Amino acid sequence: MVGIVQSSYYRRPTLGRKGNKPSKFTYIKSKGLVSQDIVIDSVKGILSNEFIDCGYRLMISYLQRDGYLINHKKLYRIIKEEGLLKLENRINRSGSGRKFVKYRIVNTVKPFECLEMDIKMVWIPGVGKNAYLLSIIDVYTRRILKDYFAFSIKQNKVITFLSDLFSEYQYPKSVVIRSDKGSQFIAKSVREYLGLIGVQQEFAHVATQ
Repeated sequence: MVGIVQSSYYRRPTLGRKGNKPSKFTYIKSKGLVSQDIVIDSVKGILSNEFIDCGYRLMISYLQRDGYLINHKKLYRIIKEEGLLKLENRINRSGSGRKFVKYRIVNTVKPFECLEMDIKMVWIPGVGKNAYLLSIIDVYTRRILKDYFAFSIKQNKVITFLSDLFSEYQYPKSVVIRSDKGSQFIAKSVREYLGLIGVQQEFAHVATQ
């Protein structure tokens, strides 16, 4: 009657409360509607993986892969209420002592002058989860010096892997190891170990590998 658009007013007084109450349930294909506690357990399970340390937007992709139907606003609210936006003590990411690569391409003149290390995820269909392949390659010879394949690769495994490698090659001098900023490689314990044995560590810049 007065020309007001219907979407601009409420039929009943809101008493200061706007919008609908947040839903307490989330749909997952394998179980149907589940409580918020189940979603939180799934998020914590994903974050417990040593190679995953992501925010809520990337977490959406992991949850959707597992069959959840959930949007980023709802997930943000859930993990904020649980204090999961910033996980403390997941890994020591102190930036002190890090050196970034100056050139993307390294010109080497001899073996064991520069090594490159990386971890790749490999999906195992029969098990239904990812395994991890840690490899280190000699830049000069382009030969993979050592591999390590497991369902879990923690910081101490990386140190053992490198210790075995250098022991096999009698700890050559003036070695540089390049890697991305994966959680295992930037870990303080790994960097301290390499510094202790005199190996220089360099990190690639974002989106350059």
